[in-house]
Amino acid sequence: MVGSLFGGSVSVTATETTPLVTAREVILGVPGRIWLALGIVLLGVVLGYLVNLVNRRLLRRAGVPESIEGTAFERTARSLDTSTVDLVGQLSMYFVVGLSILVALSVAEVDVLTVFWGEVAVFLPGLFLAVLIVLVGLVVGDKVEIVVRDRLSGIKLPQVGILPLLAKYSVFYVALLIALATINVPISALLVLLGGYVFGVVFLGGIAFKDMLASGAAGMYLLLNQPYSIGDQVEVGGQRGIVQEVDVFVTHVESEGEEYIVPNRKVFENGIVRVRS
Repeated sequence: MVGSLFGGSVSVTATETTPLVTAREVILGVPGRIWLALGIVLLGVVLGYLVNLVNRRLLRRAGVPESIEGTAFERTARSLDTSTVDLVGQLSMYFVVGLSILVALSVAEVDVLTVFWGEVAVFLPGLFLAVLIVLVGLVVGDKVEIVVRDRLSGIKLPQVGILPLLAKYSVFYVALLIALATINVPISALLVLLGGYVFGVVFLGGIAFKDMLASGAAGMYLLLNQPYSIGDQVEVGGQRGIVQEVDVFVTHVESEGEEYIVPNRKVFENGIVRVRS
């Protein structure tokens, strides 16, 4: 009680001040599991970066960039200022980082993971592997197309042009089936898809390549029995000349500076005359 100038009294109450919370107290108040979770995420980022570098270096040392040079997938990647090797490295990095985040959430005891964790933890590795298989399938399919096209470049039959594409998409299809299997798509569905694809290839291929198959069968007979050989003068299909080359599908006959490419099935249909000098 303090006396006033007018003889009265005034009651003065002391106010209580709330102490300020320091940063140190805030840090100490965070549960240890949260700090552990943050550490796991940080470690996952570092490991992902290292995995990215190591995978890219290993792929380059294995000669992968040179072997896939010129493929459609690699050209597409180049147009996006990246490469197939870089994509594989980044994919592996994202997988490691994503896995570390899931582990960190589990350590932090986030409630959503009680239902979510089990499914995702099992599905994520399969998804990563499936994406990797599809990526490899695209690259290998493009490379197979180039190789088949180069090997068949000497065969002058119009039906041959579709074989490289057929080989390419067959690789794509098989890679897709394997990728689906890694994410637990029912195997019965995969077998039905595979059976339908094989039937389509055989049925449509038999129709499209009827003449080529006939030429191939005739070529095998000619190569085994050799009724004529390189250097022989023959007459086939009304054309006379010297045999320059015989392969599975066609016979090359040269006459007066002109080269005739005769399908081997024509030899069986029209017969061949071997001219003796």
